[in-house]
Amino acid sequence: MVDAKTKAESIREWVVEHKLRAVGCLWLGGITGSIAYNWSKPNMKPSVKIIHARLHAQALTLAALAGAALVEYYDHNSGAKADRYAELVPHKD
Repeated sequence: MVDAKTKAESIREWVVEHKLRAVGCLWLGGITGSIAYNWSKPNMKPSVKIIHARLHAQALTLAALAGAALVEYYDHNSGAKADRYAELVPHKD
C-alpha cells in the first residue's frame, strides 16, 4: 500500500525544492497586502505608505529566509538531502 503524504509534508517538500520561489511569493504577497492595508489609511502621504509597505515586506522576507534556512538545516541533519543527491554523484570504485 502506498503511503499517503500529509498536506504539511507535501508543502515542506515543495519549499525544499523551490526555496527562492517560496520566499519571492511570500515577499510579493506581503508587499501587496501591506500596500492594500496602508492605502486604507487616508491621513498618510503615498510615499510614506510605500515605505511602510516595503519595510513590512522586508521583515516578512527575512522571516521567510530564516524559515528556509531551518528547512535546509533539518534536511541536512536528517540525511534526506544526501539521499536525494546520492544517485547524481558518481561513485569512485
